[in-house]
Amino acid sequence: MAYRKTEATRRSAEAKRQSMLDTARGLVAESGFGAATVAAIAEGSGVSVGSVYSYFDNREALLAEVFREAAVFEFGQVESAVRAAGSDPAAALRALIDTFADRALRGRRLAWSLLFEPVIPAVDAERLRLRQSYRELGETIIAEGIAVGAFVDQDIPVVASAVMGAISEALVGALDPAEAHLSNVDPVALVATIRRFCFLALGATGAAP
Repeated sequence: MAYRKTEATRRSAEAKRQSMLDTARGLVAESGFGAATVAAIAEGSGVSVGSVYSYFDNREALLAEVFREAAVFEFGQVESAVRAAGSDPAAALRALIDTFADRALRGRRLAWSLLFEPVIPAVDAERLRLRQSYRELGETIIAEGIAVGAFVDQDIPVVASAVMGAISEALVGALDPAEAHLSNVDPVALVATIRRFCFLALGATGAAP
């Protein structure tokens, strides 16, 4: 009986902790990291401020974990799309660009928070790790493309960084919550332009898809 009680207590604690993370992520997705205060997280989770600190050392640690969970999920979606594209480097690159941009444009506030919002150092450290994951994915695609002659031979790490930077930077205007022209953005045209630019930058031997 004692074991069951201990297990039930553990599960309850995990559920409360996850509830706080879910609440914080909801706040970030709606209004950014600045809105995810400990007080707001506590209120949204139905617990006291003190309870939040009993599960997390500080707000920085909590928000870093929120960023990490969201970033891992979003990267996983892009990586899965790339894998589903098969062995054709051009198809893989298109999957990366289209999936990354489409998900960002569908969840603009969260994408802005993950990619561009000024954040505390603990969260920024997670952002650097996220960028590295995308660069490595890009390097793999570009290396395979060069190997089969689909892309021109270039410095792979440098070009992968440039391509990923181009994709994210091209989305700034569409994602920025302070911009008034969001409703005027044509997502299809925007993604097509980004895709064309990246293929041209890589010297694709065929026309950009």
